[in-house]
Amino acid sequence: MSLFKSASTVSLLTLASRVTGLIRDVLMTSVFGVSAMTDAFYVAFRIPNLFRRVFGEGAFSQAFVPVLAASRTEHGDAGAKALVDHVATLLTWTLVVVCALGVVGAPLMVWAMASGLQKNPQGFDAAVVMTRWMFPYIGFMSLVALAGGVLNTWRKFAVPAASPVLLNLALIAAIVGGAPLFRRLGIEPIYAQCVGVMVGGMMQLAIQVPALRGLGMMPRIGASFGALRAAWRDPTTRRVMRLMLPALIGVSVAQISLLINTQIASHLATGSVSWITNADRLMEFPTAMLGVALGVVLMPQLASARAAKDDARYSAMLDWGLRLVVLLAVPCALALLVFARPLVAVLFHNGEFSALHVQRTSVALMGYGVGLVGLVAIKVLAPGYYAKQDTRTPMLIAVGVLVLTQILNVFLVPLLQHAALTLTISIGALVNALWLLVGLIRRGSYRPLPGWGKFVLQVLFASLVLGALLVWGDRHFDWIGLQAHRLQRIGLLAALVAGGALLYFAVLALTGLKLRSFVRR
Repeated sequence: MSLFKSASTVSLLTLASRVTGLIRDVLMTSVFGVSAMTDAFYVAFRIPNLFRRVFGEGAFSQAFVPVLAASRTEHGDAGAKALVDHVATLLTWTLVVVCALGVVGAPLMVWAMASGLQKNPQGFDAAVVMTRWMFPYIGFMSLVALAGGVLNTWRKFAVPAASPVLLNLALIAAIVGGAPLFRRLGIEPIYAQCVGVMVGGMMQLAIQVPALRGLGMMPRIGASFGALRAAWRDPTTRRVMRLMLPALIGVSVAQISLLINTQIASHLATGSVSWITNADRLMEFPTAMLGVALGVVLMPQLASARAAKDDARYSAMLDWGLRLVVLLAVPCALALLVFARPLVAVLFHNGEFSALHVQRTSVALMGYGVGLVGLVAIKVLAPGYYAKQDTRTPMLIAVGVLVLTQILNVFLVPLLQHAALTLTISIGALVNALWLLVGLIRRGSYRPLPGWGKFVLQVLFASLVLGALLVWGDRHFDWIGLQAHRLQRIGLLAALVAGGALLYFAVLALTGLKLRSFVRR
């Protein structure tokens, strides 16, 4: 399967995940609105998600996948299976300890992430209870990350990419069926979402098992002290652990930035956490469909090329990934900047989600539009370092970007309130991506192929034409006033988005850009 087909598979399945996630969020805002209790749930869910991104999909994947790919190239499937068994043993027992500590330490974590919730004691207490219910979710998801790393290395991308859909379906079921049941039982309805999170985590882990067994890579997790000692003494496993330390710091820095921003938002107007969270959901559409898909596909292939000492293929894959970033992320960024209000209005302006919430969420979404290209590019550039088992450089860059982001918050939050928090993340992402790119070029790891200047001009011209259409659509229709005409509003949005996409690619074709060159890679 070509890189483009693999990335397309991951992207389409990620789209399914984001669509079901969007349905989940629309139902969430419609049923629960924006309140201290929704802020409490978002804070509580963000805590295990933060640890998941640090331990599971973050530092662990960055350290594990390159070593696994290199081990398979150098020692075959037998060597890779031994590594998987040892890593699974260490990871499982680490997660047992972390989950237990998380349940006990929930009050401290809620206070650290959003102490502003204390101005509403009910909201703070609810966040603590929900954190305790949902914290074991990181255990399921970290093991899912282990399984996904194995499957992606064997170029079996479908199951890992599809599994997030199961979480969304579980949460949708919790809203539709669980919330009314909890209400009848006299329990706060939003607690049903905690049950949905846990059920979704179990389902995501369960779906990995048949795929791993089909490859003969189902991990054997040792339950004895001797198994733990053998796993720790394995030199390849210890290499993963050594790489995890700087990766852990680097990913933690990014999550600390989000934690600080959530803390700041909790001290702003009530609803700020929810406005930023809803904007984040929309921003995740392009970042996941483009950046995550490319990162998932490129990481094991870059590591394999590195192990085979094929520097030309290594550089060419990075070049292909970066061109796709520019081709697809630039128009998406422009859409978030000039078309944010229609997107938010159509997707969230229902039930308890008022016109004021539309306006506040829209400005937060525009802040993400500023740095969308950087947010996506990082997903391609960082694997260029991880594939060479260099987790230290991205970590040092992340630390510098964290400092920059928080300095910007000091000056911009008093002026822009919650919107400043998304804008500073965007500025930091642009700096991060540029820093990573310059580093790869200076090392000689990435040598840009000819034609970049003309290509960028073609994309910018087509994006400006697209932007003109979207600005007209934003101003010509009363997106707030059409709330009662839901189907008409959805149809208008779909027509403008589809028409804009066709216009964009048509203009690219007229300028002479050959899109087939991306498909053949």
